[in-house]
Amino acid sequence: MSELYIGVMSGTSLDGIDIALCEINSVKCVCIHSAEFPFEPKLKEDVLRAINSPVTLSFIGELDTRLGELFAQAILSFIQDNQIDAQKIRAIGLHGQTLWHQPNGDFPFSMQLGNPNVVSVQTALAVVADFRGKDIALGGQGAPFAPAFHKEIFGALGRKTAVVNIGGMANITFLNDALSGYDTGPGNVLMDYWISQTKNLPYDKEGIFAACGRVNEALLQSFLSDDYFHKIPPKSTGREYFNPTWLSSHMPIFQTLQEEDIQRTLLELTAQTITDALQNSSVELLIVCGGGAKNSFLMQRLHELAQIEVTTSDTYGVSGDFMEAMAFAWLAYKRIHLEKVELSSVTGAKEDAILGALYL
Repeated sequence: MSELYIGVMSGTSLDGIDIALCEINSVKCVCIHSAEFPFEPKLKEDVLRAINSPVTLSFIGELDTRLGELFAQAILSFIQDNQIDAQKIRAIGLHGQTLWHQPNGDFPFSMQLGNPNVVSVQTALAVVADFRGKDIALGGQGAPFAPAFHKEIFGALGRKTAVVNIGGMANITFLNDALSGYDTGPGNVLMDYWISQTKNLPYDKEGIFAACGRVNEALLQSFLSDDYFHKIPPKSTGREYFNPTWLSSHMPIFQTLQEEDIQRTLLELTAQTITDALQNSSVELLIVCGGGAKNSFLMQRLHELAQIEVTTSDTYGVSGDFMEAMAFAWLAYKRIHLEKVELSSVTGAKEDAILGALYL
């Protein structure tokens, strides 16, 4: 029997809160309604401050509650706008806002804020959150989680397929006999940062600014020399690594470059690290979702570099904008039904596990 779940996703791009209402059963996950809600500018500023600067525990605690209230308000508006009978919603799958992702080292962890107790109380609905912690406790990366859902949605295509989600970071899924995938590196995060600093724009629409520039090969090779790109999977990353400080560390000898050339080179970095992942594979089809799928110049470069068919998930009837929100609705379904999520082959965890904490 089908059940209704709401999935809520706020990614590393901090460009908005994606919400999807999904009808889910053991064989399908269909999005019925979806919407994006704006991220309050001051709250976005404070999230970035918490990521990039020393802050107090009080600041973190208050930020957790503020994000929880923002998520709850967005969910309530979503329910009202779409005239949804809230009593029919089994649970909310809440990813939360990632502040820091550190799956390696002596004390691995991944921190997502957006207090699920606040969300549960204010919406009067069950909430499933803290999806990444169990995987990390089992020795996994705690990311990416998208591959498990990509397999659920695209696993029966009958073609050798890879799926790439380009948000702030980019992750790739290989739908082979054995599911695999990992974070390839920065997606939109560095491109968004650079154009915000140079043109005071939130993102490079259609890649128009990048298309005005030329790739600086020396700068590109400096980027690509980073150890992360040569690390063998499983691996995952985030803003705590690929950020303005990382970019600045590569820039001193390139200060005379034109702004558009740097934008172009950052786009090439994203395109090349994604397509490098396809080398030595037999993939015939690359499906792209996430905000990066709207960047037509980036899509063009992916096709030119990969030399295979490149299309968007929308071609197959799945919104690329709300793929991740749908994924966390589906993960909530898996948690409610006490079903393990097949991710160990992706994250490197010791075993597949039931993921997420339930807030009734």
